[in-house]
Amino acid sequence: MAEIAALDRAECLDRWRAAFGRPPPKYLSPQFMRRVLIWEMQNKALGGVSAKTTRRLKQIAAGKSVPASATPGSHLVREWNGRTYQVEVIDGGYVMDGKSWRSLSAIAKHITGAHWSGPRFFGVQ
Repeated sequence: MAEIAALDRAECLDRWRAAFGRPPPKYLSPQFMRRVLIWEMQNKALGGVSAKTTRRLKQIAAGKSVPASATPGSHLVREWNGRTYQVEVIDGGYVMDGKSWRSLSAIAKHITGAHWSGPRFFGVQ
C-alpha cells in the first residue's frame, strides 16, 4: 500500500492499465486513482465482494430500489390509513401488538381487510 500511495500520475496511469486492462476515465486525480488501486489490491488479496453484493450494487447504480430483507430482530414499520403499524421479526414468525403471527400476509390482511402479499405490503423480500 505504501508503494501505491507514493505513485505519481504517470505511474498511477500505468498501474491502472495493468490492473483494469484499460486507461482510467479522463480527469481522475492521482489521489483517487491511488485509492482505487489500493482497493483493488485489497480486493484481490482478500477475495473481493460476493456475487450477491455485486448484483445489488449494480441495481443501486442503475437506480433500482433494492428490497430490504427481514431477519430476526428487524422491525418493520408501515403506515396505513393514518395509523402506524410496527412488526417485529422473530424466529419462525412475527409479533405485532403483542400477538404472534405466522406470516406477513396474515398481518397485511388483518390491517387492510383485504388479501395482500405481506412482503410487498411491508417492502421486504
